[in-house]
Amino acid sequence: MFPLSDDIRSHRMPLVNWIVIGVCSFMFLMQVLAGPKGGLVVERLGMVPARLTVPAGEVLAVPEQAIVATIFGYQRVERLRPLEPAAIPEWLTLLTFIFLHGGWLHFLGNMWFLHVFGDNVEDRLGHAAFAVLYLGCGFISGIMHMVTNFDSVIPTIGASGAIAGVMGAYMLMFPRAQVMTVIPMIFFWPIWVIPAPVFLGVWFGLQFFNGAFVMHDTQAGGVAWWAHIGGFVAGAAIAAGLNVLHGDRATVSHARDPELDN
Repeated sequence: MFPLSDDIRSHRMPLVNWIVIGVCSFMFLMQVLAGPKGGLVVERLGMVPARLTVPAGEVLAVPEQAIVATIFGYQRVERLRPLEPAAIPEWLTLLTFIFLHGGWLHFLGNMWFLHVFGDNVEDRLGHAAFAVLYLGCGFISGIMHMVTNFDSVIPTIGASGAIAGVMGAYMLMFPRAQVMTVIPMIFFWPIWVIPAPVFLGVWFGLQFFNGAFVMHDTQAGGVAWWAHIGGFVAGAAIAAGLNVLHGDRATVSHARDPELDN
């Protein structure tokens, strides 16, 4: 399922949401312009679990593909090379990794989800609290990925865990929201209007199912499922805590979109 829009009208400009999208866009552009050296950006600013879990001073090595000459001609082989050192203190990569992406689909998909759900959460929380929520959920998603991939030397990147936190908060803050959703199928792509808790609940269920499925093969599929799960739960927990402390006193305005009213 892919969200097109929701029916909640924001009352303030989502400045922090725009800033996050701008920073992610700038960093992704730098990765693209770096060409083959873009991988070095990922290694130096991405979150590598083993950097945070192995004893200090231990040399970490990552596999790479190389072409070597043999008596049978040129062959592609896999060999180990030292992992590039982090450009910043290792613990800070638990924040920088959420501003990097692995490709156009990864980048565009994340930014669109943040565009759809982030403005309303920022509107409800305010700019500063939304920034703390976003960075905090991203940090927790990195911790969750580290715990479930304890000695991995594969760099982890992507805003998905932080955005999952925004989605978890949205589900609790706007339980009556409706999401216009496209469901891609082979020959046609129907558009349905789905209650936000259903859309987000199905999304979370898919993350949990996939996370459990690859629990014993943590690199399967190359997706940090447990980072998504950790971020979502953290966002929902923070939203629930705020609701208990302050009550849900904010007024919610629903957009008068005829397609969403049907």
